[in-house]
Amino acid sequence: MKNTLKQVFHSPKFVVGFVIFAFMLLTIIIYPIISPGDPLQMISKGSFLKPGIYFSVYDSINTESKTIDLPDANAKRLTNKLSDTDKVSMVQWLTAVGVPAEDIDMQDSSSLIKLWQEKYDPTAKPEGMTMAQRNFYKRLDKSLDNALNEQPLVVSAQNTETQSLDEIKKISDTDYVNLSDVPNVKVLPLGTDNFGDDVLKKLVSATRTSLIIGLIAGSIATLIGLTLGLLAGYLGGVIDDFIMFITNLFTVIPSFVLLILISYSIGQDKRGASTVAIVIGITSWVWTTRSVRSQVISLRNRDHVNLSKLSGHSLFSIITKDILPYIASYVVMAFILQISSAILAEASLSMIGLGPKTADVSTLGLMMDWAMSYSAHLNGAWWAYFPVILVIALISFSLNLMNTGLDQVFNPTLRD
Repeated sequence: MKNTLKQVFHSPKFVVGFVIFAFMLLTIIIYPIISPGDPLQMISKGSFLKPGIYFSVYDSINTESKTIDLPDANAKRLTNKLSDTDKVSMVQWLTAVGVPAEDIDMQDSSSLIKLWQEKYDPTAKPEGMTMAQRNFYKRLDKSLDNALNEQPLVVSAQNTETQSLDEIKKISDTDYVNLSDVPNVKVLPLGTDNFGDDVLKKLVSATRTSLIIGLIAGSIATLIGLTLGLLAGYLGGVIDDFIMFITNLFTVIPSFVLLILISYSIGQDKRGASTVAIVIGITSWVWTTRSVRSQVISLRNRDHVNLSKLSGHSLFSIITKDILPYIASYVVMAFILQISSAILAEASLSMIGLGPKTADVSTLGLMMDWAMSYSAHLNGAWWAYFPVILVIALISFSLNLMNTGLDQVFNPTLRD
């Protein structure tokens, strides 16, 4: 056993896959401890908040501020306020008054503003420009001047006695607060989804649920396939014919179609994560059965098996002691592939609305379904779907890499 493990962990492919998979397992165990709470709790009223650090504006007003004079603060502030539409309008005016197009860089907001201040003349009347357009540019120029010469913001509160607004604080453009002094700060590394849920917290929970579904479904499929394959391969005859008839019947009907029909017949209210896992498991055993059967057929007439038969050993004893140890490595590889296939099957089912109940748990497939249903890909909310795709790919990649590494260790034809 020790030498076998040593050989396994000397396989570079297995080690890489194992490290990736172990890292994901540690993440789904440790992260809920670091960031506890319900992953399905709605924390924002707006959907698809960008990744970043959010702090309470209300609390920041009451936080002691410090004066910091940054040389490029106004330029950054102005660049942030300048929309793409404003930039296009400025370029159009500059071009109309004869500024060469090669001297205008719309991507560099600072140089564009500087060029605007040098060239803009409110009294100019470019050829072909209407009065309404000239008035628009006057308003744009005025808004730029106001942004460059901003006055302090006044925070007021209503006086309960006089019903008038009393000034309580002035906020200058050089006032800064230390983020650690603000009592309510929320870090959203992956923003929020369409429901206003923390995407990272939901992603960790979804990964855990999908892995559980994969483990349950993989265990069921491997157990059924192993049992039927052992019986068909060892006993042969009528039992082999009957088992292979059932196997061929399931082979003719595409497993995913069968999976869809069974999931649909169960109904949305009864489709929990465990139910979906069981359904996936009982429809995914076919190829394991056929593979195990072929392995057992090659072993059942070996000398040590015939010796056990002559010695009067029971069927259970022969299968478990004389056959199963020789195909144990293959069973482990089949189990790994079944887990990967089950996770992909759940994701596929959820994408077409036949996954677990949405109110109970989150899975990787459900997160993809929600993201696509609410057009995250069209709204530029990449954080709602790309991390999910990445996690599914990493799980599948790591498991298949582990399987390839094991195959290189235990398959004599693939050894170096």
